[in-house]
Amino acid sequence: MIVVPAINCLDFECAEAKLSIVKNQLSDVLWVHIDVVDGKFAPNITWGNPVELLTLKSYILNLNIEVHLMVVNPEKVIDAWLKIGMAKARWARPYRVKRIIVHLEVMKNAEEIVSKCKAAGVEAMLAINPDTPSDKLTPYFGQFKSFQILGVKPGLAGQGFQMSVLDKIKFLRERVSDATLEVDGGITPQIARTAKEAGANIIVSASYIFDSADPRKAYEELAEI
Repeated sequence: MIVVPAINCLDFECAEAKLSIVKNQLSDVLWVHIDVVDGKFAPNITWGNPVELLTLKSYILNLNIEVHLMVVNPEKVIDAWLKIGMAKARWARPYRVKRIIVHLEVMKNAEEIVSKCKAAGVEAMLAINPDTPSDKLTPYFGQFKSFQILGVKPGLAGQGFQMSVLDKIKFLRERVSDATLEVDGGITPQIARTAKEAGANIIVSASYIFDSADPRKAYEELAEI
């Protein structure tokens, strides 16, 4: 199971500091998750500027980045991330966002999302909120190969994991056996273990890693699951 540290920040300076922790203390991490919240889909607003991300030259080198779009109109927002993601830079290999996560609850055009991602060589992942019925995902099994199950209400870091979400993981694993299943929100070592047993491939952690006095130790506790 892959452990992905999550960047959930109010401003660029916070994001830069956390990416610095990833670089200096979590050097074996291959993926980083960036939460982008617009204040409409969820009550808070987070930093999420793809142009500024390009200035973090040494921090993003060799990292695979997934962008979690908690926004009301992902079809419009996605273009900026895909465009910047494909931009070539002189200092490194082409910078790439490798995965875009959009929410079932606000997605208006699945074909557009999947098509744009495919054209850019980026994986499209479909997310579902804790309160959304699992069967709402069924029509999209043929379009998406990756799904994110949100373990908390979208937006705010530090919430407790909703155990009912485990049924969503099991539902997806039974019906789309070869899918990539990511769980995000409220992750602790015990929750990570339980999510893995339910069928998850990836866990995303913000607070447990970055609020720890020893981010490296916290990450290793999750990675050992």
